[in-house]
Amino acid sequence: MSMTRRERLAAALRGEPVDRPPVALWRHFPVDDQDPEQLAQSVAAFQAHYDWDFVKFTPSSSFCVEDWGCRAVYRGRPEGTSDYVARPVSVPADWRRIEPLDPYAGALGAHLAAIRRARELIDSDVPLLATIFSPISQAKNLIGDGMEIVHLRRHRSDLVYALEAITETTIRFVQAALAAGADGIFYAMQRCTADVISEAEYRDVCRPLDLRILEAVHAAQGETTFILLHLHGLYSYFDIAAEYPAQALNWHDRDTGPDLAEGARRFPGMVVGGLSQRDIVEGTPATIQTLARQAIDAMGGRRVCLSTGCVMPTTAPWGNIRALRAAVDR
Repeated sequence: MSMTRRERLAAALRGEPVDRPPVALWRHFPVDDQDPEQLAQSVAAFQAHYDWDFVKFTPSSSFCVEDWGCRAVYRGRPEGTSDYVARPVSVPADWRRIEPLDPYAGALGAHLAAIRRARELIDSDVPLLATIFSPISQAKNLIGDGMEIVHLRRHRSDLVYALEAITETTIRFVQAALAAGADGIFYAMQRCTADVISEAEYRDVCRPLDLRILEAVHAAQGETTFILLHLHGLYSYFDIAAEYPAQALNWHDRDTGPDLAEGARRFPGMVVGGLSQRDIVEGTPATIQTLARQAIDAMGGRRVCLSTGCVMPTTAPWGNIRALRAAVDR
């Protein structure tokens, strides 16, 4: 049997047989990500060249915080991420200046234009996911140096005021992104990790905000909802994410526990991974295909999408990328 990308992905999300396992990689497009047309063109070109089963639309992380006063510049980091050079929060009282934003204005509006343009350029059979950062992840970038966690512990009411505004803004943006052509979201949970925050703190303060955003996606998308969670970090609280109403989960499975098979026992949806960032950069086409086969075999070919545990570095050899894409066809 031969499936369309949407059919294949829908079957994999449900744990049903597929003609081949889905595969997808995503990367940053530094400098291009400062212009909606250039970003859309670059994402579309990457998709056209490698033919992934879905597109994870990757902006600079600053897109969602620029309108509050953040500024970031690219300085050559291999992951393609930018460095923050201006932040609006320095003292606890500054959190009270963070108010809800209009998703159709400023940097948020520009990113909606990029999503809309990408949807025009990419085959309609390819699902498109908008990148959404959790409220605490956005707070991290508003202040820097991990001080949002200090303020969570010592000035909670000030931080919570801002988190409410961030959550409201994010819900508005999610709704606008779905209306602009996104088929779902890639929800980045960058602070859900034991080396940053306690599990109790995350469950008490952050989890309710995450759930409000995810529920907004479900309300807008209904039965076609596609939420891919990303747990960032080596000490992440896997079981928190595993409880969330999402269809897929991506984490650093090659760098930390659990492995894919164990993750699939603890999370009911599709698991996304099988390779690390280091694998895709330092490996060879032969090692990439071996790792791909091991991941597929571990999952019995079901409920798995091959990818890296985090964003693919811009330095990944093209041959390694091609090897991963070819692995599922064999």
